[in-house]
Amino acid sequence: MEKKPAGQLRPKSLRQHMFGDRHPLLAAGVTAVFAASPALAQDDEEIALDTLQIEERTIDTNPYAEKGAPYKAKVSGDERRVKPLAETPTTISVLTKTQIEESGREDLREILAGQPGITLGTGENGNAFGDRYIIRGHEARSDVFVDGLRDPGMTTRESFAVDQIEITKGPSSTFAGRGSTGGAVNSVTKQASSQYDFTKVNAGVGTDSYYRVTLDANKKINDAIAVRANVLFADQDVPDRAPASRERSGLALSGAWEASEKIKFVADYYYLNAEDKPDLGTYIDRTTGEPVEDVPVYLQDEDFLKSEINVATLRANFNFSESMRLTNVLRSGTTENGYVVTGTRTGNRDETDPVAPGAATITPSTHQGWQEVEYLVNQTNFYLDVADHQLLFGFEYSDLNVTNGVYSVTDTGEGNCILPPGGGQTEAGPGFCLTDPNGNAVDNINSLLVRDIVRGNYDSDYTVKTTSFSVMDTYDVTDKFSVFAGVRMDNFDYNNATLSGGATEATDWSYSDTLWNGHLGLVYDVAEQGNVYVTYSTATNINGGESDVGGNCGYGGLCGSADQVENSKPESVENIELGTKWNLRDEKLLFTAALFQITKSDVMEGADYESTGTFNTGENRVQGVEFSLVGNLTEKLSTQFGVAFMDAEITESFNNGVNQTLVTRGPNAGTYQTTDDIRGRTLSNFADNSAFLQLRYQMTEALALGGSWTYSSEMYSGQPDTAPGWNAATNDYSIRIPDYSYFDLFATYDINEQTNVRLNIGNVTDEAYYLAAYRSGSFTYIGDARHATLTFGFEF
Repeated sequence: MEKKPAGQLRPKSLRQHMFGDRHPLLAAGVTAVFAASPALAQDDEEIALDTLQIEERTIDTNPYAEKGAPYKAKVSGDERRVKPLAETPTTISVLTKTQIEESGREDLREILAGQPGITLGTGENGNAFGDRYIIRGHEARSDVFVDGLRDPGMTTRESFAVDQIEITKGPSSTFAGRGSTGGAVNSVTKQASSQYDFTKVNAGVGTDSYYRVTLDANKKINDAIAVRANVLFADQDVPDRAPASRERSGLALSGAWEASEKIKFVADYYYLNAEDKPDLGTYIDRTTGEPVEDVPVYLQDEDFLKSEINVATLRANFNFSESMRLTNVLRSGTTENGYVVTGTRTGNRDETDPVAPGAATITPSTHQGWQEVEYLVNQTNFYLDVADHQLLFGFEYSDLNVTNGVYSVTDTGEGNCILPPGGGQTEAGPGFCLTDPNGNAVDNINSLLVRDIVRGNYDSDYTVKTTSFSVMDTYDVTDKFSVFAGVRMDNFDYNNATLSGGATEATDWSYSDTLWNGHLGLVYDVAEQGNVYVTYSTATNINGGESDVGGNCGYGGLCGSADQVENSKPESVENIELGTKWNLRDEKLLFTAALFQITKSDVMEGADYESTGTFNTGENRVQGVEFSLVGNLTEKLSTQFGVAFMDAEITESFNNGVNQTLVTRGPNAGTYQTTDDIRGRTLSNFADNSAFLQLRYQMTEALALGGSWTYSSEMYSGQPDTAPGWNAATNDYSIRIPDYSYFDLFATYDINEQTNVRLNIGNVTDEAYYLAAYRSGSFTYIGDARHATLTFGFEF
């Protein structure tokens, strides 16, 4: 690939897309005319001028996309990645606004669930419900970013104000800070621009009481000031699972001011209110290890899952010269997440039940919690272009506070059956059965429990203050060979006050540490269109790194005891990747192939440190290969394709069949239990193979047809960073999520220049499939049944 001089690898108009150079192509044309004018005066000479092509950017297009290839991104929305994506030595999957809209997927969770190498996780009582992603086998629920800054907390996230979504595969702590073991997700938001005026409204209706209305309006006030507004109102029943439903309302405001040629400011505000009536799906039959089909919709009238997000951001850009500039981003935000949801479990009526003694039935379970997040972050980046070096010096300070708590939930409904002892009952007594003796849903199944819900006290008050410094350099050694190198230091102060087991006084966990991470990438152009690259990167995570689980070590919470917390080492991750990227068809099509290995060491396994020394005894490894093809296959056929083939293995563990684990709960507390040897087993919630293919064919100038195919191989449920549950009787994993594939279709038609219509049909064959399961199998998420939407778009 042809190299450009240092400082110009990332086009200026894309570095500063909120303003850019006003009408640069028109200016170039005028310059060309005046440059040719002396020659025009010479009547005797024949004059040959280069053909001038003036291209106007389509109104409301993604500024990072490749022109003429709506599914292909040219550059990252994170300006710290100074080179085009085709020359970046890392696997980055980018989903553009056009591809997302045409896919018919809206929430970030359903968008990412279809991507290769990504699976979903579930919540429970102490492990908050909300968006949970697992990238290349590793937990990533805290590795979600918006415009390059961490978006903390467990919430529901939407796509209505997004230009593109970028998924970095592999450890990236140089950019992300602590965490990012398997990768990170960055949403790039829509910003105001003084280059154009437009107003676009999309209004959709569909099956399952679906409606969705969005507004995207950009107004140029003058050459220096612009404003933009994105608005969302949406509601729908979960396909084939009503009265389960999803409701969204959102607002994103952006204002841009070019104070001078060298100083620019952008301020934005984001609000989202998501209110769900959640359905936790089915459950796993422990005798077969498979999900049970045709489970009735059992959510209760009082159930809810609510998220509210308020975020304000101020960006300042100072261009001192062509080779030196500084950006500063200040963000303050709050999120609230609360839920009371119902799960299921199989059981039997008691032998004293008067209707059907001992008959099989399904009974409900309750999962609840709330979370409040407040955070402040400031990121400063200084860019310096010197000779063939593009240097970046970064400073970041963040103050994150997360308070987690519980609800007191009392079921006041009248029981409809007699259940045996268990679940808090010491003897047989009245309970709730969701099915009758014939296995059919009982009457009034959604109003059985009559829940009385009172918000309770906090059980975890989590605070992390972090100061970070980073240095990155992109160096063009020759026209064909370039090097990227980066190092980052994160110094943190951690405090977590936890209440558990009925304690009235909080236990204080406090410690500090400094983390160092690095990244080295080499790129060599083997042809004008293609390169090979090798990259090495690291990541680290800390004891208690996940903010929603307190002392629940198995889900990324605190391990050990308060006076031992400083004895733990950070979990360390190393990634080696060999890949190739080919920019084909006049840079309208990008092919990527990558061979990788991620090794996570010093994994915390959570037993007592002083007596057994098992804080940092685990290790696991993920190996794989990933391919992608994105862009225009022909002038009329576009694609977004990706496939990942991976293998995960636990290579070291305290649970090796010889050592013993201290039992801390239940009737055997205080004793030691010999553990199974989990070495050689796969990781929980890990799919070996996964693929996504979206195609779009422009049939005529007005009509385009397309569709997508999503595939995932089977996986097994359990806690992160350890093996799935094991069934000794069958000598196999006990909680199985079957493999699945399903198809979506879409068609778009331009009625005229201002009006278009799009039809989406999701899960065309009405395939029954399952996305994730809780480690006991007591709930298993069901993928959406067949559904259809019709969306009208209007531009003014």
